[in-house]
Amino acid sequence: MILELWMVGVAIAVLLFIRVPVGLAFIGPGLWYALADGSSAGFSLKTTFDGLNSFPLLAVPLFILVGVLANRLGIADRLYEFCLAALGRLRGNLAYVNVGSAVGFSWMSGSALADVAGLGKMQIPQMVKAGYPHGFAAGLTASSSLISPVMPPSIPAVIYAATATVSTGALFAASVLPAFAMAAGLCVYIFLWTMRRPEMTSVPFDRARFTRASLGAIGPLLTPVILLGGILSGFFTPTEAASVAVFYMLVLGAFYRTLRRPVILQAFRETAVITGGIMLILGAAALLGLILTRAHVSRNVAEFLISVSDNPWVFMILVNVVLLILGCLIDATAIILVTVPVLLPIATQLGIDPIYFGVVMIINLMIGLLTPPVGSVLYITSSVTGKPVDVIFRGVAPFLVPLLLVLIVVTALPGVVLWLPGLLGF
Repeated sequence: MILELWMVGVAIAVLLFIRVPVGLAFIGPGLWYALADGSSAGFSLKTTFDGLNSFPLLAVPLFILVGVLANRLGIADRLYEFCLAALGRLRGNLAYVNVGSAVGFSWMSGSALADVAGLGKMQIPQMVKAGYPHGFAAGLTASSSLISPVMPPSIPAVIYAATATVSTGALFAASVLPAFAMAAGLCVYIFLWTMRRPEMTSVPFDRARFTRASLGAIGPLLTPVILLGGILSGFFTPTEAASVAVFYMLVLGAFYRTLRRPVILQAFRETAVITGGIMLILGAAALLGLILTRAHVSRNVAEFLISVSDNPWVFMILVNVVLLILGCLIDATAIILVTVPVLLPIATQLGIDPIYFGVVMIINLMIGLLTPPVGSVLYITSSVTGKPVDVIFRGVAPFLVPLLLVLIVVTALPGVVLWLPGLLGF
């Protein structure tokens, strides 16, 4: 069945090239191979649906809903105003506010797409109006949105934890310092960029405005305390935490008087659309994973990689290169579901911690969101700004440097990832 397996790979590649949705591109050739291999259509579809039968995956639509509600109920706007009031006196203040608001929003949303779609509508026009080049504003907004899927509650982390059967809480804890490192890397780039541009002036600090903004941001800033505090203390599971976070968003919306029936319906509709796309990929990847297992692909890949070198550092370098390439071509969710069963057993055999491996994998794949031809964040940013994708990528390209440097540091220093989980007893 080697020829048939190659035909499946070519079919998937062709379907992705003509921009068929990832889930459909996987499930069509996968069903054909399963039937050719003697499996019934019923068994194949059961495998697809069984891939969704996981309690931790219930957190995915709930965390998506949290991010959507934060945008729709004006909660993200309050975080943006707080960052603007706090960081206004810095040269290049709107650029720092861009990163700061992305960090704040990341505690409520595990999706880069929600970040750039929501905050981008505010940030990019204000930066352009203040004299920032459009490419810089769009590039920074797209790049800072990657903090959301790395910082907990990270949706890719939930999917990785369910696939690798590791603790979601431990993976959340391990992701905190790398996410802050990404923010710091972007801020260093902003500092170097603004040094050569004295026209990027600051504004005087307004104590009254800062006080009002601080009071308005108390509710949103309590979100990570409730969310991560409950998870890391063991008070509730990540799935239960997602439910609590949704309830808390609704309470804040009611308190701020932005909770309206049309807003709630629109939030549910948007969440359903995003979740449907993710779940289709999850189910299709489960079928594809069964095919790869039956064809002994995992064993063959393991034998090949170990034949190249049994050094853990060489393996991690190879993994980084492969994931960066795959991230340019395929959706991150699909890559996690297909590659984790293949690569993680090799990593553990070489003594690599699965939590550390997961964080490195997630950062790799999130960088792929900024790279063509698939880079979904590029397309969302293009939609928000009305500019062509190639123009957006030229603005993004310089910011890939600090993000790749953070990836190198995280890969080379596992202690950066594992320190906080160890401190918390995971």
